Amino acid sequence: MASVLVASNRGPVSYVLGEDGSLDTRRGGGGLVSGLSAVSSQDSVWVCAALGEGDREAVRRGVGEPGVRMLDIDPDVYADAYNGIANSVLWFLHHHLYDIPREPVYDAEFRRRWESYRAYNRAFAEALAGAADEGAAVLVQDYHLALVPGQLRELRPDLRISHFTHTPWASPAYLRMLPDDVREELLWGMLGADELGFHTSAWAEAFAAGARVEGTGTRVAVHPLGVDAEELRALAYRPAVDERLAELRAEVGDRKTIVRVDRTELSKNILRGLLAYRELLTTRPEWRGRVVHLASAYPSRQDLEVYRSYTTSVAALAEKINAEFGTEDWTPVLVSVKDDFTRSLAAYRLADVALVNPVRDGMNLVAKEIPVVSEQGCALVLSREAGAYEELREDALTVNPFDVSETAEALHTALTMPPSERADRTKRLATASTALPPQRWFLNQLEALRGPA
Repeated sequence: MASVLVASNRGPVSYVLGEDGSLDTRRGGGGLVSGLSAVSSQDSVWVCAALGEGDREAVRRGVGEPGVRMLDIDPDVYADAYNGIANSVLWFLHHHLYDIPREPVYDAEFRRRWESYRAYNRAFAEALAGAADEGAAVLVQDYHLALVPGQLRELRPDLRISHFTHTPWASPAYLRMLPDDVREELLWGMLGADELGFHTSAWAEAFAAGARVEGTGTRVAVHPLGVDAEELRALAYRPAVDERLAELRAEVGDRKTIVRVDRTELSKNILRGLLAYRELLTTRPEWRGRVVHLASAYPSRQDLEVYRSYTTSVAALAEKINAEFGTEDWTPVLVSVKDDFTRSLAAYRLADVALVNPVRDGMNLVAKEIPVVSEQGCALVLSREAGAYEELREDALTVNPFDVSETAEALHTALTMPPSERADRTKRLATASTALPPQRWFLNQLEALRGPA
């Protein structure tokens, strides 16, 4: 039994099944892992889903890490809940991604998948209820588990329950696209929590505007996750990163760099970012041969066709820009469409300009990470629709993510920014970015949850 419990789709550890039947353990990182390290493992349990065959085999064999409980949910139920609802419905709602003339379509198939989403959440609620001490604190994470607080409240009314949404929250107009009963169930699930956390006041206000919070006993709070500067700098200055940085410097030469690091996720707006760079080279020909765009675009959700198509479009547009403007000794865009964290950290250190232009984003930690490790200081071109905008807007060059021309002009302003101004802005950006590092972010929520009801 535990006094502190965390629930999330992905856990802190995963397993890979070898051809010889062996299980290889892989440990994850990120804010939650760092945050939970502030709590004794003897007093805490992390409940997560078995994501692949290796994880499921580990559950079957009884292999596991202390303080981690993996749930072997039926693969078909999991697929419907994760891809069919969480990533194809809730993600699209919260990020305002639907192609409205064609989507969404809420039909019998949607209803079947919603049943799976409910069952997936129920499995978590039951596991948490069975593992929690009397009056324990339960911190539920993200849109995958939006029904858990309500379900858990029914099972264990003694518990202190929070839910943190790492994405934006849909505007009331978007939320009303859901069938009425499904929308009410979604809000019922969320309002089962004592506290609902969001990265920014914009997302907290969006939730409050679309739900009847008053009189429910639920608090809505803002906890903007920041960066652990010491940990990030230690990662960024490892020998492997030094080697990759030397390789990038050899490719870039003495040119300026515009850096972006994203998953090939529809909300990240990579295509408009590339179009803005193309417009910069078109309207400001003085930059031809003098700047390189280092773009890391990690493949994301490639089991969904719309994401495969988007990844292909990103690579194709980069190739088109290189064909249009490139010369024998200058490649305008160096794009990497594979998961390569070492290259990303090297690019962070090399960045003169950081481009972060999502159409809508819960936070976007890349906007906070690059200023912390950029060697010469970087100018940040930042979408006003990124959660990080609330904290960083004073020292960033902010843009409408749909306005390609404005973004191109911001890139020019960033590239021509005097070194002293760029250095000063970078220092202030780094200070703001590290104001609430993961451990403090987690403990703030835990302390609030354990406080007076």
